[in-house]
Amino acid sequence: MLDFLQALSDGVLFGSTYALIGIGFTLVFGVMHKLNLSYAAASIGGAYCGLLILKVVAAPPLVVFFCAFLAGGVIGYLVYLTCFHFIPISNPLATLMATVGMLLLIDEIIVHMTNGMPLNYPALFDDVMLRWGDYTLRGDLLMVFAVSVLCMAGLLALIYKTRLGLATRAVSQQTVAAQLCGIRVGQVNAMTFVITGLLGGIAGAMIGASVGTLSPLLTTPLTVKGLIVTVIGGLGSVPGAIIAGLLVGGFESVLQQFRGVTERDLYVMLLLFVFLVFRPDGIFGPKGGRD
Repeated sequence: MLDFLQALSDGVLFGSTYALIGIGFTLVFGVMHKLNLSYAAASIGGAYCGLLILKVVAAPPLVVFFCAFLAGGVIGYLVYLTCFHFIPISNPLATLMATVGMLLLIDEIIVHMTNGMPLNYPALFDDVMLRWGDYTLRGDLLMVFAVSVLCMAGLLALIYKTRLGLATRAVSQQTVAAQLCGIRVGQVNAMTFVITGLLGGIAGAMIGASVGTLSPLLTTPLTVKGLIVTVIGGLGSVPGAIIAGLLVGGFESVLQQFRGVTERDLYVMLLLFVFLVFRPDGIFGPKGGRD
């Protein structure tokens, strides 16, 4: 039982990063009704950009995280310009394939710049351990969870308490009606990519901080996990992505503890299969019917 609780708590804390990745997929799909398959790769790319400052000065971890945060927003805007802005809305397959190409491009850039080798990533509170008998909580995972929760709270406040959030929700519900009300749909779409890019940059930095390293091999698994979180939470549901991210994080950590790392992803895929069969529209979606 102690091993179960330890694995579950560690997984839920780390799962907050999956929640941020899932939110990025969810926001773009909710606003534009299209998938951005390059999102997780762009998040890792933003985290790598944060490391560039260490080549110049011995910057503290907070500066590295902030640079990753800003770089993620820039990369998100570039992805919008290259993969969405100039492609007709009536051709969703073209944007999907464009984001696949962007995923491969970002992955290749990272591989060539790092020679395919993992790089150490700075962390905060990695030497702190909170102990209650044999049960422990890692300080770096608590920091990752706290930062992720702050980002989620800020995003929800932005969506439900600001004019930009109101415009974003209007565009996601009815694009033509939003245009008739004077909302600039292109501007809203661009800001959505910038916001998700900022979230992705900090998510990539938090993943690097919790693991201790960044590797080019992270892009594909994070893309898969982000899509799983998006589907389980319900396409277009931000609260669903948050809960699904924590669920997937805890689920895979427990399975890794008791079944080993080689079987971990297998059971996560089975979890996705269960949701697709019994709850195809996700946690916060209506029960799907079959025709």
